[in-house]
Amino acid sequence: MAVSEEFEEIVENFELFDDWEDRYRYVIELGREMPPLPDARRTDAAKVEGCASQVWLVPEVEKDAAGRDCLHFQGDSDAMIVRGLIAVLRALYSGQPVAAVPKIDAQAQLGRLGLEQHLSAQRSNGLKAMVCRLNDLAVAANPA
Repeated sequence: MAVSEEFEEIVENFELFDDWEDRYRYVIELGREMPPLPDARRTDAAKVEGCASQVWLVPEVEKDAAGRDCLHFQGDSDAMIVRGLIAVLRALYSGQPVAAVPKIDAQAQLGRLGLEQHLSAQRSNGLKAMVCRLNDLAVAANPA
């Protein structure tokens, strides 16, 4: 499964940093650059359970040039590092055909960043909950 150029760029940028403090700052900066989720979209239905901080993911399915339904999503969190993780997930998932989303090996792709070893157990569980939520949203959007 091919990943986006945007995600590959994040992987390459991660490799430029020598220490995890710099990588955390980079992830936080990715979150700062992401547009905020409007308050009206911060609904209970959009809330992700299993995260220590508040997290909202709002899916949008749009047709690509080939007529395939593709997943895009907006997201937000009250924690800056989690906003950054949402930005990383947007780079990994946004624009992918909904049928392909569940086939993305998120653990392997995120493993390329080494996040699992450097996130707290709560953040790691929250990241897994966000991945599960995105897979569920894609499955719901792809009734085939």
